[in-house]
Amino acid sequence: MSSRRLQLVWSIKQEPEAVIKVAFASTDRTRVNQHFGAAEGFVVYDVTPEKATLVGVAEFAEEAMDGNEDKLAVKVDFLEGCAAVYVMAIGASAIKKLMAKGVQPIRINEVDAVDDLLGEISKAMSEGGVAWIDRAIAAQTKAKTEDRFASMEEEGWEG
Repeated sequence: MSSRRLQLVWSIKQEPEAVIKVAFASTDRTRVNQHFGAAEGFVVYDVTPEKATLVGVAEFAEEAMDGNEDKLAVKVDFLEGCAAVYVMAIGASAIKKLMAKGVQPIRINEVDAVDDLLGEISKAMSEGGVAWIDRAIAAQTKAKTEDRFASMEEEGWEG
């Protein structure tokens, strides 16, 4: 079976202050229950302090775990643009590849419900204090500021 992807595009009239994209390694799209390298699927959400919106789902063919580094590339590429990915376990080479793309891997010790984790992320976006979330929001704010100045430069100075 080849990999399948679904990308959802939503029309938002007013863009929220902060939106971070978070992925979860899951077979059923409701619980984090997969090792990153062996993940058969990911579910991706845009998270704001007020809500979480499903924006993507990926399914991957079952692959051999050991010695198959090729399995990582397609998964890492799918997660580009995500601030973090929640997994049950993850190897050192996958961590290195994700971090190079700016994706924070987060290993959990037990099967957690995606909805519960989304609630925790939304709360942390409002209250602060979670390092990877604070970094993601700061990077987003910096990018918006740089875009604003680039737009002003393109307009030029008249005077």
